[in-house]
Amino acid sequence: MRTRSAEFSVGIFTILTIIAFFFLALRVSGLLNEVHKSGYTITAHFQNIGGLTPRAKVTLSGVVIGRVTNISIDPKRLDAVVTMQINDSMKEIPTDSTASILTEGLIGGQYIGISLGADDTMLKNGSEVDQTQSALVLEDLISKFLFSKATEPTPAAATPTATSPTPAVAGSAQF
Repeated sequence: MRTRSAEFSVGIFTILTIIAFFFLALRVSGLLNEVHKSGYTITAHFQNIGGLTPRAKVTLSGVVIGRVTNISIDPKRLDAVVTMQINDSMKEIPTDSTASILTEGLIGGQYIGISLGADDTMLKNGSEVDQTQSALVLEDLISKFLFSKATEPTPAAATPTATSPTPAVAGSAQF
């Protein structure tokens, strides 16, 4: 009877551990937070979204205020359309605000940061953010740096300047 209760206790502990890991995975992925969130939808057009993905966070002053819900291509403008769900608590975002794609750290994921404007009218459901800043692609920066260095003349390739002999000072002997 004693071994049976020990096996039962180990089984219960194992099941509770699996459930705890499941909820921890939901919490870390952000899926648990999105279940009951309501808000309004805004869109923004970007020339390059880099590695931005759906469910990426949308921040204002470093505080998460929403999530990216959809990314698609505008067939007329041929650029990326990012749809964002903004929490209902953030009703005071001016229409002249800027949406930028930023990176968390050197190799971190990308997210959208909103910089507030000064307009008196506010974004509402279905509004579009007109001012955007596309993702900074590290490969583009590296290639620009390398190509700019390749076109610079090297010191050995520079044209030598003619040097004139230094004039002799009166009264000094030259050997």
